[in-house]
Amino acid sequence: MKNIFGTFLGGLAGLLLIVLANTLFTVNETDQVIITQFGKPVGSPISEPGLHFKIPFIQAVNRLDKRFLEWDGAPVGIPTKDKTYIYVDAFARWRIEDPMRYFVRIRDERSAQSRLEDILGSEIRNAVARHQLIEIVRSDKDRVPQTDVSLQAADKTGSIGSLRPIAAGRQVVEGEIKAASLGKLKEFGIELLDLRLNRVNYNPDVLDRIYQRMISERLQIAQRFRSEGEGEAAKIAGRKEMDLQEIRSGAYRKVQQIRGEADAKASEIYARSYNQDPQTAEFYQFLRTLQLYPRILTSDTQLVLSTDAPVLRLLKEMTVDGERASEP
Repeated sequence: MKNIFGTFLGGLAGLLLIVLANTLFTVNETDQVIITQFGKPVGSPISEPGLHFKIPFIQAVNRLDKRFLEWDGAPVGIPTKDKTYIYVDAFARWRIEDPMRYFVRIRDERSAQSRLEDILGSEIRNAVARHQLIEIVRSDKDRVPQTDVSLQAADKTGSIGSLRPIAAGRQVVEGEIKAASLGKLKEFGIELLDLRLNRVNYNPDVLDRIYQRMISERLQIAQRFRSEGEGEAAKIAGRKEMDLQEIRSGAYRKVQQIRGEADAKASEIYARSYNQDPQTAEFYQFLRTLQLYPRILTSDTQLVLSTDAPVLRLLKEMTVDGERASEP
């Protein structure tokens, strides 16, 4: 009898523990709870952490995260307004603003991610298609981009090394996407906290064309540098020839001036010596004439001179003297 009573008490205590376990539940700091009865929500959402009660076996506890949650979209190919096909990778941060509406419309986070993918992905495609590529790439229209001064100096057309002006910038485009998505997500009890374009990249099909265009632009600049260098080299060579001609002409003028001064000095010395001693001067003239003959009289020399030419004076005198010496 005692064993039966002890078993009954034990079973009753176990049953009470099971009922108590299904009656009490705890709410963590990071959770908010929706109580459902036969699948339908009852009462208000519970967001205060601590110990709470529910009807056992009839009511169920549905936990929702009340922290900031993330959405990381897959890269999608989108054409821009200027017909450039790009891949855009975006991410967002969101939270459950209205737990009851969220639970009724979506139920769980997996379904919420699917809704976010549909709504945010659609708005991203619409916003990118409304703007040109430069608006998506540049973060802020007031930001001064880094430019290659050497490219701008080499490119006379101004099309290389500089960016076209923009009207908005990526931050404005992100704001447009967020503003267009807020109302749609609010219907599901979701508050969109922030959205950013994580990465923008060209479609692989057009990357080769872009690289070839970049290479072509750099080759044009290189050729322009070469042409300018060749022009400067020609200018330097021309200045060098002018300087050499100027140096040569100056040296020639100096030489002729020195020669003229030397001839004048020699004539002066000759005149002075002639005035001092006519016989010495005549002997000097005789030697100079003898030195001149071997230079002008060779086997191939043909001279046409008058009989009274000064250069023939010694020859005539030598001929006359020889004839006199040969007479008996």
